[in-house]
Amino acid sequence: MNAHDVARYLRDNPDFLAEHGELFTQLTVPHPQHGGQAISLAERQLHALRDKIRQLELKLAELIRFGEENDDISEKVHRLSVALLAAASYDAVRHALYSCLQEDFAVPHVALRLWDAAGARSEPEYAEVSEAARLYAAELRHPYCGAPGTIEIVGWFGEAAPHVRSVALMPLRRQGRAFGLLALGSEEGERFYPEMGTLYLGRIAELTAAALQGEPA
Repeated sequence: MNAHDVARYLRDNPDFLAEHGELFTQLTVPHPQHGGQAISLAERQLHALRDKIRQLELKLAELIRFGEENDDISEKVHRLSVALLAAASYDAVRHALYSCLQEDFAVPHVALRLWDAAGARSEPEYAEVSEAARLYAAELRHPYCGAPGTIEIVGWFGEAAPHVRSVALMPLRRQGRAFGLLALGSEEGERFYPEMGTLYLGRIAELTAAALQGEPA
């Protein structure tokens, strides 16, 4: 009989140790933290349970932290929603959007481009956008987060463009068709990264698109 046979027997006969409880105090195993010290099976089980409790406590603390972060983001999105609802003109929408993203969300660089009315408006947001950039926005199914890969879009950040190391790009849609792109930029390479969640970014894009529904199409 080898170790595998013993392990299999104990698994197949779960009542064995219950019927031979004295083994918990008679058998010893190495201490999990002090290899030269022997402890009983009962003590070893206690150490295992303590380790499991510590792991659960760490997991719970992580979940609580994530919950608090989500609550904080939800509150910021709510304030943005209220600000956009209160905006009665395009200038007011633009001011509310830029102010909330830069001040509330601490995003250093924000750029917006709308191309349905390009040439009909003089604001920077209606500046000419290449067909490639429009196609890129149309093909985005979810907000893009990561390193800046499109020179043209990064250029929308103006003088800050050479220093931008990560971006979040959010297509704006009207009746399923992309009519603009909201871009966020940061000098921090890990501010917007590929694995980050995009749920709230998507909601911000939807709020922005809805606030701009009254603009020329």
